[in-house]
Amino acid sequence: MANVFAIHSVGNSIVTFLRNTYPTQIGGRDMPACSFELTSSNQLAGDIEETTRLTLYLYRITVNEHSRQTRRAAAAPDSFLPLGLDLHYLLTAWAGNPLDEQVTLAWAIRQLHQFPIFDASSLSPEAGWAADEVVQLIPAELTTEDVMRIWDALEPAYRISVSYIARLVRLDPDVDEEQFRPVVAARFAYGTEAVD
Repeated sequence: MANVFAIHSVGNSIVTFLRNTYPTQIGGRDMPACSFELTSSNQLAGDIEETTRLTLYLYRITVNEHSRQTRRAAAAPDSFLPLGLDLHYLLTAWAGNPLDEQVTLAWAIRQLHQFPIFDASSLSPEAGWAADEVVQLIPAELTTEDVMRIWDALEPAYRISVSYIARLVRLDPDVDEEQFRPVVAARFAYGTEAVD
């Protein structure tokens, strides 16, 4: 039963996962020091520091086309439908040199390829995730035109980015379903008219 905090929970959980699994060395070589941030449009509109970091930016939310009329497996047939969403992210590398930029982004892409499933144990708890809920992070192919439109709308100059879709995030209604139960019975009287 995820609530309205689910969208933030997904992005925050991805960033936390990358931060907590980032190694100091790979193959005997030191990895660049790197920070990981969940960013908003407003943060990208300001001055961007050239420190080595990866940012995750939610640039679009869409209603999942396959779950519009789908209830949870254990839900009652007359229960309200959850709102199924897909979250579209840009994972962007920021660094002052090509080595740091490319190595950190390559590591993050590989890490998300190896561990694309986020379940209730790896999603931050503020959303109230059910034990059986999972969110899958899959790469999304954007056309060059779409990428340029996104970066043209943002203040900083283009940076190398990878796009992902987190699906399926289900937002459950907050309403008390008991007060909106459908009518299941009605009384009608039937009879015949006497004909003279």
